[in-house]
Amino acid sequence: MKISDRSPTRAYGAGAAAGARGSAAARTGESGPARGAGDSVEIAGIPAAELTPKVQEALQSLMAEVERLRGELERTQARLSELENIADQDGLLPILNRRAFVRELSRIMSFAERYHVQASMIYFDLDKFKEINDVHGHSAGDEALRAISDLLVRNTRESDVVGRLGGDEFGVILASATLEQANAKAASLTRLISETTIRWEDERFRLTAAHGVYTFEPGQNAAQAIAEADAAMYLSKKSRGGAK
Repeated sequence: MKISDRSPTRAYGAGAAAGARGSAAARTGESGPARGAGDSVEIAGIPAAELTPKVQEALQSLMAEVERLRGELERTQARLSELENIADQDGLLPILNRRAFVRELSRIMSFAERYHVQASMIYFDLDKFKEINDVHGHSAGDEALRAISDLLVRNTRESDVVGRLGGDEFGVILASATLEQANAKAASLTRLISETTIRWEDERFRLTAAHGVYTFEPGQNAAQAIAEADAAMYLSKKSRGGAK
């Protein structure tokens, strides 16, 4: 680090230098020597004129090392954040994987119970998705999943959470929603899914989905909430004659 006459003054060494000057003045009865132009240059808050060349070099080296370590720490923190995001993201889609979804579900359930607010979950299962892979190929199936995940993200709030729970199964956590509100949102999203045309190369096709809605109860855990929403979805699919 270069020597600067505008370096921030730090406590390190300044008190000792001031004390030494005060003691010398007391002994001689003088106010101290006149400061020359070089005295205004400081290293770590200490006038350079009061430091030997070797001490100056050592301080500069130490300050440069501190800056280097600070830069390494910032880069490490950024990399850790990046790795956390990668670990949370689904392997195919730009939404949470099941593990991260369960973690967020637990967090929101705890918040809802603590502050006595209602929160809900929607469980989606695409109808006859296997036929897409069989007829159009797995690449077309992957594109269909991407389209559905994008639709869910675009049509939910920032405070809501979208994740992939399994092959063709999705979950949406409505961070603040009653059962009535969640049912209305689930019906709207299901309708949008059925109206969305999936495009893959020269192919065009559509999907439908079954959904189940569950509003969290105090004392439950995330696994119980997912099971309840899954059961509601299964009843809906069964009543409509849907199949995998």
